[in-house]
Amino acid sequence: MEPSRPSSDLSHYLGAFRRHWWIALVATGAGLGGGAVLTQAMPKVYESSASVLVESVSQDTNAEGGRTKGTVNLDTEAQLVGSGAVALKAATLLRSAVSPVELAKSVSVQVPANTTVLVITFKADDPRAAQAGSHAFAEAYLRNREETARSQLDKRIRSLNLKVRQLTTMLAGINAKLAAAPKGSSSESNLQSLRNNSQNQLNSLTGRLNELTTTMVGGGSIISDSRLPEEPTSPNAWLNIGTGGMLGLLLGLGLAYLRERFDRRLVTPTDVRDRGRVPVLAALDERSTPHFDDVLQPYGPGGRVFNRLRNEVLASLDAEDQVIVVTGTSRGSASTLVAANLAAALARTGSDVVLIGAHLPDSVIDTAPLARMLGVSALPGLSDLLAGRVSLAQALQRTPRIPSLQVITTGGAATAAGLMQSQRLKDTLQTLRKQGGYVVIEAPSTSSSADAQSLASLADAAILAVELRRSKRPALVDATEQLRRVGTKLLGTVVMPRLAPLQPGDLTAPAVTLPAPAASSLPAPAASLPAPTEDEVEVEVPDGPTQPLSYAGRQRPGGEEDGETVGAGDLAGTGAAEGDDK
Repeated sequence: MEPSRPSSDLSHYLGAFRRHWWIALVATGAGLGGGAVLTQAMPKVYESSASVLVESVSQDTNAEGGRTKGTVNLDTEAQLVGSGAVALKAATLLRSAVSPVELAKSVSVQVPANTTVLVITFKADDPRAAQAGSHAFAEAYLRNREETARSQLDKRIRSLNLKVRQLTTMLAGINAKLAAAPKGSSSESNLQSLRNNSQNQLNSLTGRLNELTTTMVGGGSIISDSRLPEEPTSPNAWLNIGTGGMLGLLLGLGLAYLRERFDRRLVTPTDVRDRGRVPVLAALDERSTPHFDDVLQPYGPGGRVFNRLRNEVLASLDAEDQVIVVTGTSRGSASTLVAANLAAALARTGSDVVLIGAHLPDSVIDTAPLARMLGVSALPGLSDLLAGRVSLAQALQRTPRIPSLQVITTGGAATAAGLMQSQRLKDTLQTLRKQGGYVVIEAPSTSSSADAQSLASLADAAILAVELRRSKRPALVDATEQLRRVGTKLLGTVVMPRLAPLQPGDLTAPAVTLPAPAASSLPAPAASLPAPTEDEVEVEVPDGPTQPLSYAGRQRPGGEEDGETVGAGDLAGTGAAEGDDK
């Protein structure tokens, strides 16, 4: 048996995406479409940039440890571009009714590395407005810088003029005192020295004043004026569509995982093993899955699967185990196919095997009867045996293709009147145990009746047949719980793709048809069997009337053959038209 692996295995997620790829595809398409719609709905934004070379002026000082080197602190200048004073001048230049605060929100400044250049960018919903706004803010910044520098220069000139006037007045007083001082006196010497110092200071201030008054003030210049933008910078169609597609893909993957997480259907053998917590003994694919009326060849793809299944079953059974029940987790023919092919695989080893059909067809069409698959007569069967109409020897039929395999077909209403819980069934299984060999019971699904649990209580081991995409996890869990409660050892599951139901036109003759047996070759009837004038068996067909089925080609207790032939309509779905065409 395979050990269970955590469901977080990468292959599990990849399998979930592979099964629900269409969800991811639809979500991705929706994301791409949403990105395109958003691009069309978003307003267009145009950008235009102007490059300004900032020149240092005498009052410029850089912050200690600033990001930019040199005399001018460009980070400070970048902030000044969006200041209220600059925005007010820009609004005046643009002659715009928009408030300076709103205009300032549309401007941004970048400082290229290792330069003294400011790149002033303006955004607008019109290309001409973007061009005009960028130029206006560049011009307004330069004017504001020039005005600030001129104001500082004028302030220094005024201060120097004041000092010059003060020194001139003081020098005039010194000269007056010097004229009145006696010649050769110490007073004259001191005044002469003071006059020389004052004259030197006056000359220095006058030189600095002359330098300032002739200084040309220029805070910078526009080295690259704004251009008319040709394409909008926003919205970015490719970016929006790509982002929408990526978000849609992520959403689709999430939805695919959620669908996989909450989908109760069993889709892969990994689901059976991981979600159902049941070992998988064998997994059939579309290439190896048998048809409704097929027993697989031993050396074909499907036959090799059942050969491996046989080996695993034999290795799992104890020495005294003989009876194996095969049931399904959902209505259908899965248990019939598994039981028939497992019994055939066991019989090919030379072991005596008895296959008991205890699965009443769920419908006339949706069925794979053992009689059709193995080429034996549909009647009498298990229902006749349990009702006491025939003996075990009469109910057993040896298959023509596999001599070691004997079959007890379903017969009539095998599940009616509680026959699966009768003592006669227990005695029959006990008799078959004494004969040796293996007994494989084809049981109805655990979801359709309680007969599967009753049959499992009489068996030594059980196998579950699971149809993918038809069986659901709760049904699988319920089946394992039913078997656990009766104490039957569950060997594992056989997984196969969902079987397509047969259509009425697909019901053809049996795969193998046997000739009518001779009178001398028939076993003697049971002593308790009465000699009816006409032997009929009732077959229950869901959603349809009950139809009488006559024995075909069987010898009556009196030794005469019944010349009545079972019509194809009477045995539709059982493949047992064993008509006496004498």
